[in-house]
Amino acid sequence: MRKEARLKKRSDFVAVKRHGRWWSNSLLTLRVLPNDLDASRIGFLVGRRVGCAVVRNRVKRRLREIARQEAVSKGWDVVVIARAQMADVPFADAQRALRDLWRRAQVNLPPEYGKPPASRSRARNGQ
Repeated sequence: MRKEARLKKRSDFVAVKRHGRWWSNSLLTLRVLPNDLDASRIGFLVGRRVGCAVVRNRVKRRLREIARQEAVSKGWDVVVIARAQMADVPFADAQRALRDLWRRAQVNLPPEYGKPPASRSRARNGQ
């Protein structure tokens, strides 16, 4: 992936976590935040629960390849978080899981069409 298409700074990841919306399935969690840039940036988080360094790097390579094949519209910061089950699934299943999350988050639409739809979080106690 090109340098300008990557989320690299901790502050960028934290901003997406604090202010972005999220969706998840059994393999991945997706966090999305609109940005004011002419490009979308994607970051990947693969923790130790997924496996040893070799397995984590393989999962990241697969996710980067899926992201390269499935373009995201301009103007989004996206963080993809892998769950432990990602270590054992075939490439096609990982691709299907990420496509499903991108469809649900509507990151294939430009942000000027409005913010992504609300995630599963609900207002509690009249908040």
